Amino acid sequence: MRLGLNIDHIATLREARKIHEPDVLEAIFVAKNTGVDLITLHLREDRRHIHEDDVASIIKHAPMPVNVECAIDPEITKILCAYHPFKVTLVPEKRAEITTEGGLNLEHPQLPQVIETYLDHGIEVALFIDPGLENLERALELGVRVVELHTGQFSNLYNTLYSNFKRHKNRLDLPQDNTTLKRMLDQSLQELEQSALAGKKMGLEMCAGHGLNYFSAGLVARIQSLQELNIGHAIIARAVMVGLARAITDMQEVIRRAR
Repeated sequence: MRLGLNIDHIATLREARKIHEPDVLEAIFVAKNTGVDLITLHLREDRRHIHEDDVASIIKHAPMPVNVECAIDPEITKILCAYHPFKVTLVPEKRAEITTEGGLNLEHPQLPQVIETYLDHGIEVALFIDPGLENLERALELGVRVVELHTGQFSNLYNTLYSNFKRHKNRLDLPQDNTTLKRMLDQSLQELEQSALAGKKMGLEMCAGHGLNYFSAGLVARIQSLQELNIGHAIIARAVMVGLARAITDMQEVIRRAR
């Protein structure tokens, strides 16, 4: 299983002080030396962390494939067609959100044209979708061959059930009793497993990501139909404590044990 390292929050730390460090490009070479398979970054409309010059520099210098997450936005489409990353993953985006809150609206009126534009430029296109057969079938209709299943619901349920998150000031509006949470978590994991298998049978390349950490990632990594996990915040958060190389290898070990 491939591990995609999302480096957005290295840039978040840089932007907190509006200076030049930490350098996201330096992280690329740490990632390469620890065997990361691809780099993921999100060029947001509000440029809250990653900027155009980050994207250009990383695509130019990264020794592994680069996957750029982005919204359906004409300006960003133009920028990325010029920079030519290995893959673009289309995601929903709201200016006020803290992080991506769900799967892409696959009925967005501009989506078919945006997909066609990227494909015409030789850029692989992935769609970030909620689990479900209907979404997989729509992805095929739109002409893509790669999807990334949104694991946000699963991750939120796991964190609420198996950590102290339910007592944290940032806790989510989820049931508080463990029996209900466990039932919902099992159902969410089952939906991911069924979607991954169905997508593979359709000929889709199945990826997954969002909110996974060192405790929850192993359950998702066990899903044999998945070929790639994209993980960012948990690795960068751990890197603050133990260093980026150690944080990456720790996650690689979680995935290895699961497989």
